[in-house]
Amino acid sequence: MKPDEIDAMVPRWQEAGMSSSLIATLELGKRITRLHLLFEQVVKAEMAELGLTYAEFDVLMSLSRAAPPYRMKPSELSKALLLTSGGISNVLLRLTAAGYVEREANAGDARSRWVQLTDEGRRVAAAGLEASTRAYAEVTAGIPEETVRHAADALREILSPMGRRRFR
Repeated sequence: MKPDEIDAMVPRWQEAGMSSSLIATLELGKRITRLHLLFEQVVKAEMAELGLTYAEFDVLMSLSRAAPPYRMKPSELSKALLLTSGGISNVLLRLTAAGYVEREANAGDARSRWVQLTDEGRRVAAAGLEASTRAYAEVTAGIPEETVRHAADALREILSPMGRRRFR
């Protein structure tokens, strides 16, 4: 296996007296971050061509995965996407102005509102999904499917006991 930029950090960590388990955890975190940045960079470029930010794309995808009529409460979106209420509010304002979502009163709870995809929002969400699929395929081009599957399964095994914990 060919060494990567993370491998170059290991000798320093060893010199600092870090345990092998901590070093393995640091390597994992650094590689996950690197993968995330690679995927995000390519997806962001694809979304920019559609006039969307990464956060706007995430909201459209969350709404499109919801059962018809493709709606959720802002608090549900915030929780699902790990965004603050202020952050989700800003994204929803932009998506509403673009005509991709509409907000309506929640008949069951006067304190909350629904956010629902419009027909145009569903069209843009579908285009975004197609663009995202191309981006992910571009990043993983040349990597055997078995290797990607193994990595995805291993990460599930690591993430599963962590649940949806948030730290600070």
